[in-house]
Amino acid sequence: MPERSAHEDPLRAGLRAATGEGEPAAGERPARARALWASAWPKLAAVALALALWELVVLSGWRPEYVLPGPRAVLGRLWADLLAGDIGVAAAITMKRALLGYAIALVAGVGLGLVLARVKVLRTAAGSLLTGLQTMPSVAWFPLAILLFQLSEAAILAVVVLGAAPSIAIGLLTSTDQVPPLLVRAGKVMGARGLSLYRHIIIPAALPGFVAGLKQGWAFAWRSLMAGELLVIIGHAPSIGVRLQFSRELSDAEGLLAWMIVVMLMGVLVDGLVFGVLERKIREGRGLTAEHA
Repeated sequence: MPERSAHEDPLRAGLRAATGEGEPAAGERPARARALWASAWPKLAAVALALALWELVVLSGWRPEYVLPGPRAVLGRLWADLLAGDIGVAAAITMKRALLGYAIALVAGVGLGLVLARVKVLRTAAGSLLTGLQTMPSVAWFPLAILLFQLSEAAILAVVVLGAAPSIAIGLLTSTDQVPPLLVRAGKVMGARGLSLYRHIIIPAALPGFVAGLKQGWAFAWRSLMAGELLVIIGHAPSIGVRLQFSRELSDAEGLLAWMIVVMLMGVLVDGLVFGVLERKIREGRGLTAEHA
């Protein structure tokens, strides 16, 4: 049993002894390495399989290499653009737009979701409209956005917000609907009312579903942004979408595929580093281990 100070609570000392807190477990580093490898090798295998299939398609001669280059040429171009700093500049411009648009959509979606969740009449009246807004393709908003804001940053941001906010609002509504009524009644018995009930009872209980709505909202925002950057070309802002469009116009297949890989990698990084971590923290806070997830 680990030593404890004279002022330490006996119950806490017992818990420390039972859980082994403060004592390095035998073979902890090899266990972590095995867990890391177990998590990484399926992803690495999937990437290797995708590259192998890509190479086979190129070798089959289905399309000439100047139209469909192989992975070696594309990855070489990607590395060259990365060293030249082109990817860093374009990614910074695109990510700045994505974060700003998503932040506005988050405020609008959460506010709208809370209002519709509390006012049943509004939800009955506007629920179907919200679903219709969510199902509208982002490209369909661009003629109106360009008409209102011309070829500007505001046009791109408007479409990003319109693409993401309905998904966030619907995610909040759906997750609050799934909160057990018994939990709500217990909160009311303990004195929670109005916004306090949502803050301390409903929102924490609905958090897993709400995070799923946030994740879907980000996906819609990212797709809307890519469509916007392809359609609204702003010369002084060489974003990822502008680079994609220029590669297409110049018939630069290597550059086109390289920038498509950049789009995919940025989406994967945001999902893993932001939403993946958030989901894991929620599971840990609820006492759910990876085996139960």
